[in-house]
Amino acid sequence: MDEVELSTVIHLPPEEVYDFLIDFPRYANYSKYLTDVRQHGDGSPGTEYDLRVEWWKLSYTARSRVTDVDPPERIDWRLIKDVDAHGHWRVEEVPEEAPEGAETASRVWLRVGFDPDSASSSMIDLPAFVSLGAVIRKVKPKVLEEAERVVARIVADLEGEPREVDLEIHRTPDSV
Repeated sequence: MDEVELSTVIHLPPEEVYDFLIDFPRYANYSKYLTDVRQHGDGSPGTEYDLRVEWWKLSYTARSRVTDVDPPERIDWRLIKDVDAHGHWRVEEVPEEAPEGAETASRVWLRVGFDPDSASSSMIDLPAFVSLGAVIRKVKPKVLEEAERVVARIVADLEGEPREVDLEIHRTPDSV
């Protein structure tokens, strides 16, 4: 199982950050490639989300399920269609990282574990003469770029103004 882990600091208390994270359908407002999120449930364990991703000539809908929550500190999830993947959002208060004038701050972590061998070309309707390997090679450089863009947009929305955001990469996958 490969893992990706990243974090950033948001200048708000954990409760406000958690409330944003649990409102998952809002994420489609921040991503260039996530075009639609449909929620089936109230955000508690058992809630499922259909995540529509579109890029180039490809479109795919993933389905995730919330497996556990521990407000305001953690949201666990698992993909339940096509790819073996799971992860969590974790929020911890870090008052020592608050800027001048802010009472506190929160470090927000995203951790994703996935089995790259569980993905197959049958899950996506690929154009003729295009291999899954070729698609993965094209997508890899876009992943970090998209993550940075999404995080910057989220932080600007939560804090009320844009700023330079430091996205720390703690763990990267071995296979990609």
